[in-house]
Amino acid sequence: MSDITLNAAAANPEATPRNPPVATTGPIAWVRENLFSGWLSTAVTLLLGYLIIRSVVGFVDWAFINAIWSVPVVNGVAQTQSCRELHGAGACWAVVTEKHRFMLFGTYPYDEHWRPAIVCVLFVALYIVSAMRRFWNWTLIPIWAVMLTLIGILMWGGVFGLSYVPQERWGGLPITLILATFGLAFAFPLSILVALGRRSNLPAIKVLCVLYVELIRGVPLISLLFMASVMFPLFLPEGMNIDKLLRAQIAIILFAGAYLAEVVRGGLQALPKGQYEAADAMGLTYWQKTGLIILPQALRLVIPPLVNTFIGFFKDTSLVLIIGIFDLLTAGKTAIVEPAWQGFGVEVYVFVGLIYLVFCFAMSKYSQALETDLNRHSRR
Repeated sequence: MSDITLNAAAANPEATPRNPPVATTGPIAWVRENLFSGWLSTAVTLLLGYLIIRSVVGFVDWAFINAIWSVPVVNGVAQTQSCRELHGAGACWAVVTEKHRFMLFGTYPYDEHWRPAIVCVLFVALYIVSAMRRFWNWTLIPIWAVMLTLIGILMWGGVFGLSYVPQERWGGLPITLILATFGLAFAFPLSILVALGRRSNLPAIKVLCVLYVELIRGVPLISLLFMASVMFPLFLPEGMNIDKLLRAQIAIILFAGAYLAEVVRGGLQALPKGQYEAADAMGLTYWQKTGLIILPQALRLVIPPLVNTFIGFFKDTSLVLIIGIFDLLTAGKTAIVEPAWQGFGVEVYVFVGLIYLVFCFAMSKYSQALETDLNRHSRR
């Protein structure tokens, strides 16, 4: 059979399989079609390429080649003359080298910085474990309980030989992670209940949920934080006080819950009516239908807007500055109040921005992978 095939190929060379021309498929063809398809496209491509290359070269010169990474400290005062002599030609990363512990941990006692550092590691470990689908069951609840107990013990202290650190001394990255993690962890189930309540046939529940969503979404987060800090204590019994971190946490939970509720409601409305009818035909109760049929499909549909909302609220935790809480961004701003470091805010904001970028980019990539995985299983 192989001899016949070879003879046929020799007799008719055009029948032999050949690769398509490089100029019509592959990267070269894509470049020709999308970047150099005409004189205008070519001109725009060359201009943008020049600007990008020039920007990258300028950034490398500023951030690495001409940068200063450390300065001498005399009698506790940083000598920043060498940084100021650059006149913006290079970055003064010495401010990050000198102030990174304050930016990360705020006014937490310097000798105890290992405790909030471990807390940050525990939070990252908690995120990783929660992202693994094999832990998406009741075993995740004890893991959360243990992790959060360790975090509370480490931050507060007062037990196991750890010195007590009041909440007023907390700051930096741990505050951002605490507000974002607890805020979204409690806001998400609240949003599901509110979204279901808005679609309820019981008028009282529906009206309450609508009022909650419209009221919260009608005011900015800053106003809620201000009310939680100033007005909320006025309604408490005399002698009772709630620390401002908890008040800020409650405000963030209520605010995030209202926005997430609308995202979840969009997923519920996007489901075909046949899914509801099929669940009713099977004789399922309301909660069985909702938990087994409706919610899994609705949440899968709205993964992108959900994660987009998560990312937005992770960054919005910086607004707690309004009530005097030192989150990561606020600690970065405070780090350059010292006269020796004034004028080097760009380097500080780049450092803080990179931290936000790492967390937000990780959430974005995980959501893309999760969406792809769930959609693949749903098509089987």
